[in-house]
Amino acid sequence: MDQTLYRRPLPADAIAFSSPEGRAVFAQALAAGGLDGYFQLAEQFHTQADPAFCGLGSLVVALNALAIDPGRLWKGPWRWFAEDLLDCCVPLSEVRQRGLDLDELTCLARCNGAEVELQRADSNDLEVWRATITAASRGEAVVVASYDRGAMGQTGGGHFSPVGGFHATRDLVLILDVARFKYPPHWVSAERVWRAMQPADPATGRSRGWLVLRPRAQGVALGFTVRCEGDSWQGLAKRLTSIVKGLQLEADLASLARAVQPLAAHLELRLPSASAHQEGLADARAALRALPAHRQVAQAVGPEQAEAVTLLLLAVADLLAAPQRAALLALSSTDNRALGAELSNLRAQLSAILRHAGPAGEATIACGFR
Repeated sequence: MDQTLYRRPLPADAIAFSSPEGRAVFAQALAAGGLDGYFQLAEQFHTQADPAFCGLGSLVVALNALAIDPGRLWKGPWRWFAEDLLDCCVPLSEVRQRGLDLDELTCLARCNGAEVELQRADSNDLEVWRATITAASRGEAVVVASYDRGAMGQTGGGHFSPVGGFHATRDLVLILDVARFKYPPHWVSAERVWRAMQPADPATGRSRGWLVLRPRAQGVALGFTVRCEGDSWQGLAKRLTSIVKGLQLEADLASLARAVQPLAAHLELRLPSASAHQEGLADARAALRALPAHRQVAQAVGPEQAEAVTLLLLAVADLLAAPQRAALLALSSTDNRALGAELSNLRAQLSAILRHAGPAGEATIACGFR
């Protein structure tokens, strides 16, 4: 037992949430309207499941607090965000080894139904940070801060935590630390947090910062999801960018299908256990197979991959040249809502990954995601 740890003491300038002073600060902030966004976060607050899962833990709290439907089963018939569902941009095995950087967490948030605004500390001043947490404290969004623990007088390196509220008069921000086994939630100077975002993250060479998350309207998808298993998100993003560029050169549907075919291995079909969800997914797949485009794709790539390739082609249809897009859509007309939800979710995931391919990737797609 002497070789193990049970929590660490907070630095002297931090105020423990449950201490008498912490409770007094809470009461004052609540009366001043600085905790309107706190209660949704408190309902969903949990402890990260792994020492390297601070980013995943913070995102789970944020997504559930925003009441975003993951569109995927968690356990039994329930759809709910848990850390093991956040496997879009980086394999979970890799996250467990090294954690996440700010860009990767942004990608994950976008993949899972959030509208995300990424701000870096070296591109913003202290007043922008204060304005952001003021808006979040009114319940307008959820903010996840990325900072260096050492610069906060704590042990450890980079860390993510949701922001629970703001006491504007005393300039204190409530850090809902998801590593509760190490540090409890606490109040600390907003300026202190901002300065702790300034040191460069060794993984990116850029400063840390914060994410502003809001829910994005999209359908509920039950079956198809992009996965990076066996590859890094950077590798998948580069391959996706290359394929997107190649689509501009293909003339007919068969050629387009063969160009997209390498991505089919990254499109996973997850079969739900609840009967109602099984019926919904079966409806979407039946509508997909009924499309004339599916029949032509099957002739080009074979029946086993026809569903995945057709779905991918429809998801990237906006990237095609006008004549190709018109020809594809003419063979794909449907008003099936279940299929529409699967496509909406897939477009969001591909767009999030493509944005992380760099400026070249961003220039080839216009999906409107912030």
